[in-house]
Amino acid sequence: MSRKGENIYRRKDGRWEGRFIKNHDVQGKAHYGYVYGKTYAVVRQLLREKQGQASIILNESKKPSVTYQSILTSWLETQRINIKESTYAKYYQIIYTHIIPDMGTINAERITAKLIERYISQLMESGRIDKKGGLSSKTTSDILTIIKSSIEYAKYNDYPIQCNLNKICVRQSKKEIRVLSLEEQQRLTIVLMQDTDLIKFGVLLSLYTGIRVGEVCALKWDNLNTENGILSIKETMQRIKDTSNHSTVKTKIVITEPKSKCSVREIPLPPFILTIAKRFQYSNNAFILTGEKNKYIEPRTMQNRFKLLIQESQIYDANYHSLRHTFATRCVELGFEIKTLSEILGHSNVNITLNRYVHSSLGLKKENMAKVTCIS
Repeated sequence: MSRKGENIYRRKDGRWEGRFIKNHDVQGKAHYGYVYGKTYAVVRQLLREKQGQASIILNESKKPSVTYQSILTSWLETQRINIKESTYAKYYQIIYTHIIPDMGTINAERITAKLIERYISQLMESGRIDKKGGLSSKTTSDILTIIKSSIEYAKYNDYPIQCNLNKICVRQSKKEIRVLSLEEQQRLTIVLMQDTDLIKFGVLLSLYTGIRVGEVCALKWDNLNTENGILSIKETMQRIKDTSNHSTVKTKIVITEPKSKCSVREIPLPPFILTIAKRFQYSNNAFILTGEKNKYIEPRTMQNRFKLLIQESQIYDANYHSLRHTFATRCVELGFEIKTLSEILGHSNVNITLNRYVHSSLGLKKENMAKVTCIS
């Protein structure tokens, strides 16, 4: 029988056995170690020595209490060297606009899966905890992604966070994608072909090659080879938050590599686009939309110019990105091989092209259904 307050027992073989806690697992379950001796006094001495060693190990491995803000800022800095500046600016904006104001003061050990799940639900329902108006599913999903990544970072660095967030997710609603009808595309093309200037030429490029607004804004004339008819997409332009401490402005324009390696691509131009391009003669390092090397049109301005052209074409409610979806849809209607289309759009695989950018029109559905005949 053990003495009161001590885990020391006499075994059937006559020896004495002592038990002590070595450590705890992530669920808090104790793991035990054992010592043995011929007498009670020997085992008690061995047990005290082992308990002292285990206590030192546990105390050394235990991180001091920290706030979630401290973890987030440390995680963000570790990300800086691995991601693009625009991605870093996006993370920075989300962390300092949403997560830190709502959860920054919470101690690490108080963070649980239930707490995160409740927070995500509140964001969907009312945006910030102290404001009205829920966030979009896309923004909420981005917030959850950062939380999950920062929590994994904290676990890896032995901070006292043990929650499992794998089952928490945000169901994203599928947005209705605007695709111009053939008639609308014809009306817009007529407007673009009349007195074509550089802005109209840029819109034509997007409508008939599927390039993004940031890509067309970053294009220079040396990206367009009129001899072989190839358009090279190597850069994109974005306005991002300026995260530097000394900055006196909130945002800045950056020209960087496109969003993925597959977005760096070469696109053969349709003959009529090439004919229009040959009318303009500018130096190679000049921007396509301005004809000047030190002046550019940023994406937000280009989108506003596009709205005026849409109004002139008497087309209802279309944004610039609808040109990309329209191009993809027309290509499918013309019978493009899907792998070719995927590479022209700069997608990493054909599934992205099929799931996001291929929109079958009612006319195409009727045409295909007319092929179905009765078998008798």
